[in-house]
This record gives sequence, structure tokens and C-alpha cells, in this order.
Amino acid sequence: MSEPFVINTHDGNVLSLGNFEAIVLASGEKTSGEFSLLQTQNEPHDFGPPLHLHRDAAESFYVLEGEYVVYINDEQHMAGPGSFVYVPPNTPHTFKVVSAGAGRKLNLFTPPAMTSFFEKLSLLEGRGDATPEMLDQIASENQMEILGPVPETYLR
Repeated sequence: MSEPFVINTHDGNVLSLGNFEAIVLASGEKTSGEFSLLQTQNEPHDFGPPLHLHRDAAESFYVLEGEYVVYINDEQHMAGPGSFVYVPPNTPHTFKVVSAGAGRKLNLFTPPAMTSFFEKLSLLEGRGDATPEMLDQIASENQMEILGPVPETYLR
């Protein structure tokens, strides 16, 4: 059983990911395996991950700042501040920041997922070792499959 907790502004675990940051607000350990919640921020114009899917979790995100084009299967959707996006497990998806200003959003994974992926990516980016091949490896270790090329803006 998990214990109640409060994460105040600037109290989460900040992961520097080269071209953006992720703040771990709630891990699977803290929520007794219910969910994980991250805030991704400082995502620059044209930023976005490769087309991918999560085998073990649904991903939802709530846009706080900026505008995104979200690609789910073969459809695209505009998502500005206040937009909520739900992507079931095993569903190909990606997004791209289309606003002039940086994007910021909350990312919810149910059941918990991706915390380890972002922690490992942060280590690779910190050492200057982040490559598309390493991204494939850590994705595979975290039940994520990369389906498309890695955009130039994703890795530093």
C-alpha cells in the first residue's frame, strides 16, 4: 500500500535530456504500481520523439504550454494548452511541437512505465553517448518499440 505524498514545485527528480527535461513527479514505487507521472518541459519548436509504441502501458498527456501535433495511428490532431491525449498500449504514436514557444506537458503512464527510460536517456545525454542505437536499446529494455527514424531534434 502506498503512502500519501505531495510534490511541490521544483521538488521532483529533474532529468536533463539534452533538448528537453523530464521531472519525475510520481514513480511506480511511490504509487504502489498504479501509475507514473512526469512533466516534460522546454521542448523546443520542431521537437518530437520517433514514432513509437508502449507494450506495457497506456500513455496520456495533458498539454500545459505550447502547441503540439499529435500523431496516433494514421491520424493527426492539434493539441494546445488544456488538451488531453490518451494512447492505449501497443498504439503507434508520436508528437511534434509546432508552437514558436517551448512545449510543456504532463505525461501519465498506466500502469507505471518510462521512468527508467528517461533516467537512462539522461545518463547517456550527460555523457554525450546518446545515439539512435542506444535509444533503441533502452527503449527495448522499457517495453517500448521505436517504429520510425529518430528526429534530429530529439537527441542532442
